[in-house]
Amino acid sequence: MNRTETVSLYDRLGRFDGITRIVHDVMENHLANPAIRTRFAAARDLDHAKKMAVEFFCAGCGGPEAYTGRDLVLTHTGMNISEQEYMAAMDDILAALEKNDIDPATRGEVTAVLYSLKGQVIRV
Repeated sequence: MNRTETVSLYDRLGRFDGITRIVHDVMENHLANPAIRTRFAAARDLDHAKKMAVEFFCAGCGGPEAYTGRDLVLTHTGMNISEQEYMAAMDDILAALEKNDIDPATRGEVTAVLYSLKGQVIRV
């Protein structure tokens, strides 16, 4: 068995502290990304968005933290997010994972999860 089969995704991402670092790097990337920065710069409460993203990632990766936010469809309804914007956000997430020394297999697993969620985000 390899490491990805024996260690949870939550653990491979660094548990709460590691996921928090990743999310903060993701948000920095989003704010610097010309394709999506205006969406994040205009956020009413970026700290709350970060908190919800940390909870979402932790809970979705098998961590003990509960996600207290709204579901993805409700959160993104009316935002008219394009496929290009979604891909830009994914690129930012993958860059943050790489910056935090997340191994390629784990980055691939996160990519698969993100692709599985895109129907709940794009043009809802």
